[in-house]
Amino acid sequence: MSTNSIDLNFFSDIQQSLENESDRKDEIRTKVREFERISRKLVAILNMIHANPMGPVPEISFQEIRERVQQLAALIPEDQFYKYNDLWSRSMQQAVFLVVFKHYLETEQLVDIKKIEETIGVKVDLDNSLNEFHIQLEEVLHAYISLVNELSRLAVNSVTVGDYDRPLRLSKFVKDLSAGFQLLNLKNDMLRKRFDGIKYDVKKIEEVVYDISLRGLQKNKNRNEDTEEDSSNTAKKPKLAHGA
Repeated sequence: MSTNSIDLNFFSDIQQSLENESDRKDEIRTKVREFERISRKLVAILNMIHANPMGPVPEISFQEIRERVQQLAALIPEDQFYKYNDLWSRSMQQAVFLVVFKHYLETEQLVDIKKIEETIGVKVDLDNSLNEFHIQLEEVLHAYISLVNELSRLAVNSVTVGDYDRPLRLSKFVKDLSAGFQLLNLKNDMLRKRFDGIKYDVKKIEEVVYDISLRGLQKNKNRNEDTEEDSSNTAKKPKLAHGA
């Protein structure tokens, strides 16, 4: 009498494991879609700056971003971050970009890592030592590159509303940021490819600045302001009394 040498329970256990893994990925994807939806909404609001570059910086709140990130982090088993992180990496890049872009519009400075961590609510892995849920350094670098892309657009839109000073400041900023990237030995193919594209944004802003200089727009603006100030000062001078 022959006996079955294969334990079919083994395959039942495998099937259960596969189903559990599929369910977990479905949960993660659901949270990622919510994360993406909120990020897209905030990007749309922040992009209103292009319609009115000389106006106030649009107000956005990162509360929902932090909540979705925490919900997403709760779904990831301990020490399995890198097993699933491709599912939300692009969404995280966009969230970091929002922090970077908003901070620049408010301060004209590059946001630091601490501010990114405080705003999104998780750590940035600067030295590849974190196992818990975190922001990868590559995601921050992608956000910095996206900032350059957006600032080249802002330079053009600033000129259309008569702001001839901002493109000059933008030009210096993006050149400094590009110089910083040149110090990096980028191993990530996509990151390196996107960095190579920065030169086109730098050139685009340089062309805007050159056009401003060629047309004398910056000079004319300063001269007009000086003329207005002189006229104002003349009007304020007291008249001399005759026959005193």
